[in-house]
Amino acid sequence: MALRTPPAEGTAMLPAGTFAGQTVLVTGGGTGLGKGMAAEFARLGAKLAIVSRKPEHLEAGVAAMRDIGAEAAAFACDIRDADRITEVFDEIEEALGPVSVLINNAAGNFPVPAEQMSPNAWKTVVDIVLNGTFNCSHEFAVRRIAAGEGGAILNIGATYAWTGGPGTSHSAAAKAGVTNMTQSLAVEWAGDDIRVNCIAPGRFPHGDMPAHMLKHREDEIADNTNPGGRVGLVRELGWAATYLCSPFAAYVTGHTLVIDAANWLRRSLVMPEFVPIRDQFGANADKAAIKKARGDRS
Repeated sequence: MALRTPPAEGTAMLPAGTFAGQTVLVTGGGTGLGKGMAAEFARLGAKLAIVSRKPEHLEAGVAAMRDIGAEAAAFACDIRDADRITEVFDEIEEALGPVSVLINNAAGNFPVPAEQMSPNAWKTVVDIVLNGTFNCSHEFAVRRIAAGEGGAILNIGATYAWTGGPGTSHSAAAKAGVTNMTQSLAVEWAGDDIRVNCIAPGRFPHGDMPAHMLKHREDEIADNTNPGGRVGLVRELGWAATYLCSPFAAYVTGHTLVIDAANWLRRSLVMPEFVPIRDQFGANADKAAIKKARGDRS
């Protein structure tokens, strides 16, 4: 037996119009989990600002929001560029109105053994995940504080921020920073009625995943690697996001909500055999890869 499946897609969790008249900015909102979260805000009356680096993602995100009946607009931005973020907030205010909810969803990650990781690979992931999240949060807060208005920020973390994980030294370190920053900013900005929370999602397959990664569809959700016996459905993440950013969570800030059916807590007296990271990637003693990561061409 597995955890029961949630209500059907499109089911309202919060009252209709909870975000009516509000502008919600979702970085990386054109695909995957970002688009899924944006959709739930759209169903509750929000106007959506979809931010991404890729034109095709922007188009897909806006089309999905309009299909729901929401007002939406696309804005090209690399969140590593603080100056461009300032410009984008100006553009969003002109097109949709001031941003009152910020979803820091954009991220970068790729599994790689640490000794094969180049300095640029490390920097790229940390710049997107940690620095990009701060850049957007800072711009949001400066504007809301100046306007005397509150708001809500939702960051996207990861459970391996607490545990670490093989092949994720860059991403785990960056996500740990995001989790800590969530707490720090929550304390600093509580007096300005700006709440800062975080979601750490488990496995949420979605249609924008590459075909080789999409092992589970919504009609085939069994997952025997998870205590809950199934994967998460994207709408479950969206419902959590809308709650944490809603007036119904007005006393919730600085919190990281794990949504993974207790998978990250799983420990057993009988553990599966440990497989070294180099063996997992078929890169055992790969001296050429190590040299490349160091920039050593000798």
